[in-house]
Amino acid sequence: MKNNELFTNTALSRRNFLAGSAASAALIALHPFSANAAANQAHLRIMETTDLHVHVYPYDYYSDRKIDTVGLARTATLVKAIRDEASNAMLIDNGDFLQGNPMGDYIAYERGMKEGDMHPVVSAMNLLNFEASTLGNHEFNYGLDFLMKTIAGANFPVVSANVAKGALAGNPTKDDTLVKPYVILDKKIKDGSGTMHEIKVGLIGFVPPQIMNWDKRHLEGNVNTRDIVDTAKAWVPQMKEAGADIIIALSHSGIGSAQHTDGMENASVPLAQIDGIDALLTGHQHLVFPGSKFKGNAGVDAEKGTVHGKPAAMGGFWGSHLGLIDLLVEKSGNEWKIVSFETEARPIYKRDGRKKIPLVESQQKVLDAVTKEHEATLAYVRRSVGKTSAPLHSYFALVADDPSVQIVSQAQHWYIKDMMKGTEWEGLPILSAAAPFKAGGRGGPEYFTDVATGDIAIKNVSDLYLYPNTVRAMLLDGATVKDWLERSAGMFNQVKPGMGDQVLLNPKFPSYNFDVMDGVTYKIDLSQPSKYDPKGVLINEGANRIVDLQFKGKPIDQNQKFVIATNNYRAGGGGKFPGAKGENIIFVAPDTNRDVIVRYIIDQGTINPSADGNWSFKKLDGATVLFDTGPKGKAHLEDVRGVDIEEAGDGPDGFARYRIKL
Repeated sequence: MKNNELFTNTALSRRNFLAGSAASAALIALHPFSANAAANQAHLRIMETTDLHVHVYPYDYYSDRKIDTVGLARTATLVKAIRDEASNAMLIDNGDFLQGNPMGDYIAYERGMKEGDMHPVVSAMNLLNFEASTLGNHEFNYGLDFLMKTIAGANFPVVSANVAKGALAGNPTKDDTLVKPYVILDKKIKDGSGTMHEIKVGLIGFVPPQIMNWDKRHLEGNVNTRDIVDTAKAWVPQMKEAGADIIIALSHSGIGSAQHTDGMENASVPLAQIDGIDALLTGHQHLVFPGSKFKGNAGVDAEKGTVHGKPAAMGGFWGSHLGLIDLLVEKSGNEWKIVSFETEARPIYKRDGRKKIPLVESQQKVLDAVTKEHEATLAYVRRSVGKTSAPLHSYFALVADDPSVQIVSQAQHWYIKDMMKGTEWEGLPILSAAAPFKAGGRGGPEYFTDVATGDIAIKNVSDLYLYPNTVRAMLLDGATVKDWLERSAGMFNQVKPGMGDQVLLNPKFPSYNFDVMDGVTYKIDLSQPSKYDPKGVLINEGANRIVDLQFKGKPIDQNQKFVIATNNYRAGGGGKFPGAKGENIIFVAPDTNRDVIVRYIIDQGTINPSADGNWSFKKLDGATVLFDTGPKGKAHLEDVRGVDIEEAGDGPDGFARYRIKL
């Protein structure tokens, strides 16, 4: 496929063209492909949503507030505009629509799905006339029965070629697939002269094979998965034989390595090499394509929006963007071919510095379609889903082991322990790294986590975990674990023994980079200089603030391997922590840390977040330091473990000051 230069000037795509009769004089912003198509040519516009994760309303249920950056109701406004710009358009979903926010959990855990029930996200998709979808990995989170009852209400086919019921056959085309492997839609399209034609559009779906690990409890013994690329090689020729004029891969699999390896999770690049596939809709990574994130990837043109020369799009996540592939197709005899294309990811908001400015409003009819479930979800997030046996607060998270950090660590450990089952890392010791997000600082004296003992609601989880990070696991040795903690210890200024009232915290060090490592015990020697500066740059190679580092009561083995539970920000290099490199990541979770915390609370019923005091400061005779926190911390002063702390009057800007005796 070669782009025809006549149609690649994207500046033309927003030009106004006269449409309809002179009497109507209606101006429509037609795309050049629609405006300039010849009698034997037609413009086919493919729109993609991906990774909606039940975000229909522009609402953050965790923080219980409206937001402008998510929601199918807002994406729907883009859909209408894009349909108006083209002679022919198709709306397709690329998976992960069923789980991912409290509305999804409410339907699954509270309301349930009986035969004939409609899921709110499917109701909204039906309303917008989606023509097909594929299965994403999160479609399996609530089990197969829930999934099948949900998609039974869809007015569109749901396809996936690499998930088979029971045992795999000798050939992918002989598998008893869970849903249809592909569909060929007889699409009526209008050419440049206004003549209607039929074109057969083939859609084939794929999901990461890793679902067998991620949702093992639901899937083991019920279904099996195949490699994405091998599956496509088997099915695509059959689709051509069945008459597909154009084949579009619905790849709920990201844009990763160009080198195919068996069972790879992000397989869209080698998938694009398969003869017969004409275009790809991708997802799973929660990124935007075309986009700079993929610049330099082998086989990928991140600016033009191609993978191995074929048009591809990835429409962000939660409805943030609409993936868009414009095809100019030409009929020659009985065959259609693509003569030109453009790709785009159109956003529902724009950034202006730190501000996010909405570009579209919600479509009221979409909101109305799920109002009942939205209101029920609000009630769900506002009431108790579990209990905490101790208060969850972060007032002293920077000077002592802390309950708000403890619960995050416990949830991460619980989750990763389950995910490691059946892998080569099963049985290795698991450590969990977590940091306090709300710990005063520039946020002010009220900027702290504070959840009372007793009932805990889903919306409290945003107080514990501010960001929509996803869970990661890394494989590190004991020496790197120590260095990781040395990096965290940069939070503190160097303290001179025997000197009183020294300032403890380095104001240039953000609290979200102060990782506490659960599963080991250690002390921090503040008389030593920091090994790293606040940005993670090595400044004192011989410094050793971390002392008495032990695992199971014995000095840590520098060579022992540990699985570290953390988040995507940290594992991806955020904060520049030692060992936080791509090659050390052994598990990329499909779940957010917030979702994991909610699941943990529901699973436990009553959580016990009391800090276990696994870290403390080394004693320095005669030295005292000053530490500022929120005034409401006074109510929890007696619960602080491992540190000798007392009130020391008022701090600046409304903070309360405390003195710590080292």
